[in-house]
Amino acid sequence: MKASELTKKVKLKLVGLDGNAISLVGHFSKQARKEGWTRDEIDLVIAEAMSGDYNHLFCTLMDHCK
Repeated sequence: MKASELTKKVKLKLVGLDGNAISLVGHFSKQARKEGWTRDEIDLVIAEAMSGDYNHLFCTLMDHCK
């Protein structure tokens, strides 16, 4: 499965958070765990997010947030 095939979204507003990439990934991961995502689902999104530059990371996380 690819991260783009995952239809789940977390309730997280990335705008306004510390823009550091590691911080954004941490906020996403913490919220996803709170909402019952599996470790594999979280890892899938994070791996995809970190496979490119900062813009790719931000866009990937945004795709999985509502």
